[in-house]
Amino acid sequence: MDRLLGPGGSVRAGAVARRHAHDPGGVGGGPVIAAEIVRHHQVIERWLAGTAARDEFARFAGAHGPAFTMVTPDGRALARDRVLAEVEAAYGTVPGLVIEIRDIRVVTGEGSLVVASYEEWQGGRGRRSSAVLRADDGAPVWLRLHETWIG
Repeated sequence: MDRLLGPGGSVRAGAVARRHAHDPGGVGGGPVIAAEIVRHHQVIERWLAGTAARDEFARFAGAHGPAFTMVTPDGRALARDRVLAEVEAAYGTVPGLVIEIRDIRVVTGEGSLVVASYEEWQGGRGRRSSAVLRADDGAPVWLRLHETWIG
């Protein structure tokens, strides 16, 4: 899982910090999108720490659209199946993991599509992320995620 966590996978014990979404353009959905981003990372945090119930993975997987893609902080492009396989295999590999989410912003949106940005911090290392989500009537669906190292 170091490929998704980054060099050393350094983390500390704790919980995801909640932050309010900033929605400067009045796109709407900011609170729903912010809640989804935080919830998603809470599941990742518990999963990697080994404290999540095994059935949480199905909901996590279902939050990713069939054509979901991710660009990792080191520039690798991964399809949905690869991301899910790596996350599933990494259950319990980072005991005490802390993921802190900061500065969630709705960048733009049209129809049911929303582009959001946020920072994800694990230990002293951060990632700036841009995500494209579809905010349908149900829970938002992740379509694309692009991460870049910061800090």
